[in-house]
Amino acid sequence: MNMQKIVALAGGVGGAKLAEGLYRTLPPDSLTVIVNTGDDFDHLGLRICPDLDTVCYTLAGLANPETGWGRADETWNCIASISVLGGSSWFRLGDRDLATHLERTQRLRSGQPLSQVTHDFCQAWGITCNILPMTDQIVATCVQTAEEGELEFQDYFVRRQCQPRIEGFRFTGIESARPAPGVEQALREADCVVICPSNPWVSVSPILSIPGIGELMKQQTVVAVSPLIGGQALKGPAAKMYRELGFEPSALTVARHYGSLLTGMVIDERDRELGSSISESGIIPLVTQTVMLNEADRVNLGRTVYQFCERLLRREH
Repeated sequence: MNMQKIVALAGGVGGAKLAEGLYRTLPPDSLTVIVNTGDDFDHLGLRICPDLDTVCYTLAGLANPETGWGRADETWNCIASISVLGGSSWFRLGDRDLATHLERTQRLRSGQPLSQVTHDFCQAWGITCNILPMTDQIVATCVQTAEEGELEFQDYFVRRQCQPRIEGFRFTGIESARPAPGVEQALREADCVVICPSNPWVSVSPILSIPGIGELMKQQTVVAVSPLIGGQALKGPAAKMYRELGFEPSALTVARHYGSLLTGMVIDERDRELGSSISESGIIPLVTQTVMLNEADRVNLGRTVYQFCERLLRREH
């Protein structure tokens, strides 16, 4: 069976990397990327959308290749001047990046929805696939910690460097949020849905928690790529979160996290021994190289995931 449409759920650097691999592999109109917006927040009077920007910058070839987030060839004059004046500088905004936040904030204040702003920005940056925020409504991920109570996500993630011990999560505004225009249609029309190697707790769960999205996902062939390799996250606090919430971090734990939602699971060669346990959970495993150190790695993994989806669809039909 030749697939026509893939939907990817993404957030963070790992999600953006696989989204790019799929983007470089598939025809432009075949891919839709639904991006987490639970990390979004207001800072210095601006609306900041970290995951959306990371995905867009990556697919546009504008991302900082060293960090995976922010813009390449960045300068930091504005934030340095803010710091001199005694302003808040803990969340680093580069000068090129600021242009994105300034224009987005102005458009949102004029009444444009985030999905329209994102569409316009993608056109300006030459991105030819469809990138959608999970919702146009404000949803905020809050981290419940042992030492400091509930923290806004960026306060936990950036300001406190993920140090407080996790006790749980809350997504404010999730009950009244609706999928952004195009999200439900993309999921209905998808031949396969790919959950990128993003943090399951704070990058993927907000998307799945939007009313209606989880129900549509259950009707689809769904493949997840594990963000954990050898029990560790290549970037970010996913392994730490699993551990502090009482789970042994592993690709098997991630598979069980998504459970019956999954048809297949892609795991790294270093976790080959977990394949049989994942299979016993009713999920079809694929063992391959999943570390994405460069664009060639991203494209190779994107192609491998696409071919795996094709094989699963043939089995189901």
